[in-house]
Amino acid sequence: MTVSGQELFALVVFIGAYAAIISEKIHRTVAAMVGASLILIAKTVPWEKLPEYLDLDTILLLAGMMVIVNISRESGLFEYIAIKTAKLSRGSPMKVLLLFAVVTAGVSAFLDNVTTVLLLTPMLLYIARQMEINPVPFLLAEIFASNIGGTATLIGDPPNIMIASAAGLSFNDFLVNMAPIALLDLFITVGIVYLAYRSAMKAHKEREERIKLTIMSLNEEEAVRDRSLFRKSLTIIGLVILGFFFHDKLGVEPAVIALTGASVLLLWSRASPEEALEKVEWATLFFFGGLFIIVGALVETGTIAQMASWMMGHIHSEGEAIAIITWFSALSSAVVDNIPLTATLIPIIKAMGGTLNVYPLWWALSLGACLGGNGTAIGASANVVVIGMAHREGIRITFGDFLKIGMTIMTITVAAGMGIIWVRYVGL
Repeated sequence: MTVSGQELFALVVFIGAYAAIISEKIHRTVAAMVGASLILIAKTVPWEKLPEYLDLDTILLLAGMMVIVNISRESGLFEYIAIKTAKLSRGSPMKVLLLFAVVTAGVSAFLDNVTTVLLLTPMLLYIARQMEINPVPFLLAEIFASNIGGTATLIGDPPNIMIASAAGLSFNDFLVNMAPIALLDLFITVGIVYLAYRSAMKAHKEREERIKLTIMSLNEEEAVRDRSLFRKSLTIIGLVILGFFFHDKLGVEPAVIALTGASVLLLWSRASPEEALEKVEWATLFFFGGLFIIVGALVETGTIAQMASWMMGHIHSEGEAIAIITWFSALSSAVVDNIPLTATLIPIIKAMGGTLNVYPLWWALSLGACLGGNGTAIGASANVVVIGMAHREGIRITFGDFLKIGMTIMTITVAAGMGIIWVRYVGL
């Protein structure tokens, strides 16, 4: 193939894989693996250059955290947290909404969003039934909070892991830049959900005391299935999070900290490695690997550099770049997977580094890619999982119902976050 032929081939493979991912007619992992195989067979990415494009920091960090979560889940740790949260509310619907949103966001800041909602949604549905109130606003708040919480830290959402790896950003860089935005957006979101559903959240006065007694009678200690594993899991998770805080000072990559934590927990807990590793989301990890190779082909053939050059012809300042990256990634993430979107935009932002200060653009990309998923019912995996679990319980959340509140929340929270980035790095 000529150079122009390689460029065309890489672009066709990229578009084909992307179309398959969006259509969902082919599993996204299969689409990514087929695309990567074609790229490697055609030698569009030479085998010896594979390590340059296969982002092992991202893949190994995710793998390590998945192992830790899989082992910890068996102890009943997450059910314990959910019941504790419900009891703190003392049966008040508004307090349940706020506390579950805070807990969901907090857990999602350190664990995968899908894992978080899988663990907390059954308990949230149970509590809503006990309180005899409409569970929809609580489920929606949980979805929005999981995506917002994932924005706050380096490990909260896969796009952040990818951005940190590509730009050399530390865990503390994300805390300083994204955590304040996530906190503000969380309270904005809770306020919007409450205003939209306040009439549906009211419990009948004659039942309030009975509801309170029911909630307070729940015993979080009974949720703990293995007390020894519970303590060990808490210890390792705490140490891993501490390691993330200081990884830049220690000179150790987050992936190494996650893998070390997973190894120590496996050794200390005597958990079956076969069972722990069997539950790792291998499909997700292979999806990442295939995607990195496909996007790597666009970099290798110069297509990304040309796209960046085109964008630079239309962007004349950092402020414009922040606005374009933020809203393009947010609106795109509302309808397509934010992982391939992020993988595509990262090299474009890198290529813009010769003309602009790209540091604020990383935060614009993180903001849009992570919060755009709140816009539609299919915008993020957590959305699909919660709506599916609700449907199995006879609770219907339509695409249109979600869109009305989701787009409102996405627009306001992304605008608020972009305003903070703009003021911080561009000025008033």
